[in-house]
Formats: sequence, C-alpha cells, structure tokens
Amino acid sequence: MCQLMGMSANVPTDARFSFTGLVQRGGGTDIHRDGWGIVFYHGKGMQEFKDPDPGVDSEVAQLVKLHAIRSKTVISHIRHANVGDVNLENTHPFSRELWGQYWSFAHNGQLKDGAHLELPLGRYTPVGTTDSEHIFCWMLDQISRAFPFKPANPDMLWQGVASMADRLHNMGVSNFLLSDGQVLIAHCSNKLQWITRRAPFGEARLKDVAMTVDFAAETTPNDIVTVLATEPLTVGESWTAMEPGELIVFNEGEVCAHFKSLRRLL
Repeated sequence: MCQLMGMSANVPTDARFSFTGLVQRGGGTDIHRDGWGIVFYHGKGMQEFKDPDPGVDSEVAQLVKLHAIRSKTVISHIRHANVGDVNLENTHPFSRELWGQYWSFAHNGQLKDGAHLELPLGRYTPVGTTDSEHIFCWMLDQISRAFPFKPANPDMLWQGVASMADRLHNMGVSNFLLSDGQVLIAHCSNKLQWITRRAPFGEARLKDVAMTVDFAAETTPNDIVTVLATEPLTVGESWTAMEPGELIVFNEGEVCAHFKSLRRLL
C-alpha cells in the first residue's frame, strides 16, 4: 500500500523534516518505489512537485528537501502501485479546481476489484488509470452537484464528505487526505495517525533517517502544527492513531470537525 503525509498549521511552516522521513520510505526503508508527490498551498496558489521515480533516488525530492518551502497546508504521498502503471499521470496527489480553489487529494488503499467503476463520473474525468483518481473525480463531482457555490457554512460540506468516505470505507480500504487549501480533511479506513505540536516545543527524531530537530528553535510560542502520516514519522513522540471509519477536519492545525461512522463528535 501507499503512504500519506499531511500538514495543517496556523502559520506558514517548513515541512522538510516530515517530508524527509516520508520520502526515505520511497525505496529506502520501505517498498514504496513507484513515485511520490507533494503539494504546498500558498494563499490561493498551489506549488506541486511529483516524480514517478523512487523518492529515495529522486533528484526532484532532493530539491524539495533543500528548499524551505513554508506552507500552512501540505499533502504528500509515496506510491506502491496496485492499480495503474507507474508514470507521472498516476502519481499522487491529484488536483482539480472547484469554486475557484485548487483541491488536492492523496489516497492510500484499494477498493474491491472494479468497485470504483460503480462511482459515477460527471464534471471531472481522470487523466490517469488509478482507482484513486477516479475516487477523487467522483467526490468533487458529488460536491459540486450538492453545492453549486461554495457554502457559507461548511458544516454540511464536511458532513457530505464524511458520508462519501463512509461509502468508500464499505467498498474496501480507503485512507485519504483532501484539501481545498484551507482545511485538511483526513479519513482513516485502516491506518492513519496524527500529532499536534504546540508550545512548549521540544525535540523530535525521525524514525527513518538520522535527523533531529529542536522545534523550540524553529517556532514561536503561538505556533500550532499538526502532522498526519500513515505510520508515525518520529520516535519518542505520542502519535494518535485514528480509528477505522473516522474522519477529522483540521483548520490551521486545530480539529474543527470530527466524525465517527457519520456521527458528528465536534
């Protein structure tokens, strides 16, 4: 299976520490050699880097690790292909426009054989051949049909995404990260974890690379940074494991909505 990494913060934050740990699993400490990608949001703009080569060998990944690209919302993915060829068009995250905003999606898992074909497409069409991109196109089409214009109150939107996530969960394994650049929506089908770092900040050490960061030296007392990953990226920190069927919406590092099997908890 693939692996996910996401970040939601209240200030533009350097995600290189987490990305370095994740991309090492792209053929270094793990088997995810079939491409990688990362999306950084900057206001209404989006900066995207993708490569079908293994992350551990990728010169593009080295470029990302060298530059401090600060963003409040980040989605990243390393791929172990099970549906679709290994090429650039099948590399996550996938992106589309809705309501004049860039939406991005990264997926980990696989629906039952051919189950994604039961999800009707409309306004959006996949470029590649993965079930993941099909799922994303279906979700955005369903959202655009239910909400022709961006809703003033996002509660119904989040409830709709939770309903779609529940349907996907019943069709197979479907962990995903979805963002419109402001919020980061995380759904766990079988494996996804998160950690929120806030003052007082301490040190963290990556699990896959000999790298340690003292966050106290890199942050201010007001910073709030939440990182999500399929498997914890660090050792010596307390990550929270999400439950199957759980969906959480993060805004500027904080939980703003929480669902368990369509039951709203927050």
